[in-house]
Amino acid sequence: MAITLYCVRHGQTYLNKYHRIQGVADSALTDQGIADAIDAGKRLSKVKFDRAYSSNSPRAIHTGKLILKENPSELDTPIVEPAFREENFGYFEGNDNTNTWHIVGGPLGQNSFNEIIAANTIEGSKDMIAAADPYGDAENNEQFWARLQPGIDRVLADANDGDNILIATHGTLIRSMVSKWNKDINVAESTLNGSVSKFVWDNGQMTVEYFNNVSENI
Repeated sequence: MAITLYCVRHGQTYLNKYHRIQGVADSALTDQGIADAIDAGKRLSKVKFDRAYSSNSPRAIHTGKLILKENPSELDTPIVEPAFREENFGYFEGNDNTNTWHIVGGPLGQNSFNEIIAANTIEGSKDMIAAADPYGDAENNEQFWARLQPGIDRVLADANDGDNILIATHGTLIRSMVSKWNKDINVAESTLNGSVSKFVWDNGQMTVEYFNNVSENI
């Protein structure tokens, strides 16, 4: 039983543009972000989606709708699945990127999110952020997967053999999925707005066909 998941990072938002932390916090798509989503939809237009999902963040819902407008399926609105929301960065939500990563990783000489991931894994990065949050609201890796995995399981359980499924979601979440199922892919690389990552579930095994694809070859 093969099911294909196309996970797309939402288009650029205003908080992305201003280089601020955006997990459970949300901001609208910029003009560039709308173009990112439309471009992703055009690149995916040869794939007819049988089902479509998004996180419950408006930026992901908007992205999913724009992608579906370019698709030959009759779908127009993604199913909202809260499990696919971005990592909760707790106290650091909305904070300046550089300042946040200096607080979390600076004492170890790691001054960017990608440096933190490269040195500690993306799983370890979640635990570091949670440990640095003075309010204790940020998700650690165990909490993140306890929320995400049931959502993935629900999507797979509701799918039919051969289905193509769109998931409009978030950068760190996609990187986390890639890391879980393919340790050989470097996820210490920012997920681009509008990029596509492809996963295939077949006979109980998940494989990652590609990550962070912004080319026509999808």
